[in-house]
Amino acid sequence: MIFKPYEVTYSPFRSFTRKEWSMLEDHPEFPIAGIDLTQLQALNEPLNVEEMEEIYIPLIRLLQIHITHYRNLHHEREEFFRNSSQTIPYIIGIAGSVAVGKSTTARVLQKLLSMLPEKPKVELITTDGFLYPNAELEKRGILNKKGFPESYDAKNLLAFLAGVKSGRETLEAPVYSHLYYDIIPNEIQQIGKPDILIVEGINVLQVSLNKKPRRRVFVSDFFDFSIYVDAAEKDIRQWYLERFKTLQKTAFTDPESYFHQYASYREDELMKFANEVWEEINLPNLEQNILPTRFRADLILEKSEHHFVRGVRIRKI
Repeated sequence: MIFKPYEVTYSPFRSFTRKEWSMLEDHPEFPIAGIDLTQLQALNEPLNVEEMEEIYIPLIRLLQIHITHYRNLHHEREEFFRNSSQTIPYIIGIAGSVAVGKSTTARVLQKLLSMLPEKPKVELITTDGFLYPNAELEKRGILNKKGFPESYDAKNLLAFLAGVKSGRETLEAPVYSHLYYDIIPNEIQQIGKPDILIVEGINVLQVSLNKKPRRRVFVSDFFDFSIYVDAAEKDIRQWYLERFKTLQKTAFTDPESYFHQYASYREDELMKFANEVWEEINLPNLEQNILPTRFRADLILEKSEHHFVRGVRIRKI
């Protein structure tokens, strides 16, 4: 018998077109018309009713299946050990490039999951809060690598997630300001024990937040389900540049803004600067640290050039 090598058609993922995904059965009923979509979408990240109905409602149903089995497993284990304890929070990780639309995905999931029949408490944090303060980044000589693995306080982030999974009643996370481009001193986000916690950040699927080989625990180890928001690099770059132009007319005009100096730039000067930031910081981070983690996710949302999801990949089980 002659054995042939595996063909490229074999994949650990099952792929759906947008149409196939939208036609999945057993969608939960949600009053979509009553949701203020402007409160969910981030800057320059379009969101409409069709995206909610065709992409997010089937995704919520899938998550509902996973969460139900998670709860059932908890109860069965408790019976086996003749024990009784509260269920540990279910953690969903959301990863992807800068400007790809992670924030909108995270907010939509938080809103829709909180509307499930059992009305779970759903909290959302971003890993931005676990960046080192600018002063520390300057001290380490890596301020120009903000967002790279080494710019995060990995020890603090891992301790926070360990606290969530240990069942602690109250947890605290640092707060990051995009206006000041820095951690806000003495300000914290309090997380009361949630039923579901969504953790959003570019780095959350990386196998290490440090280059120290002795680290054996990673952020993704605490996830029960993970999502990667994907798009072509040329599209993400364009979205990033468009967002930069919008910020110049909005947030940058605030004298308190870290980027206030760019509010007076001509458009050609602004785009030159934004392209340099993309080429020198965001693109290398995407290629070296973010994109390689894509296939570690349980589900991949593949976006088209118009920012809407064109397809979905789900890991086989």
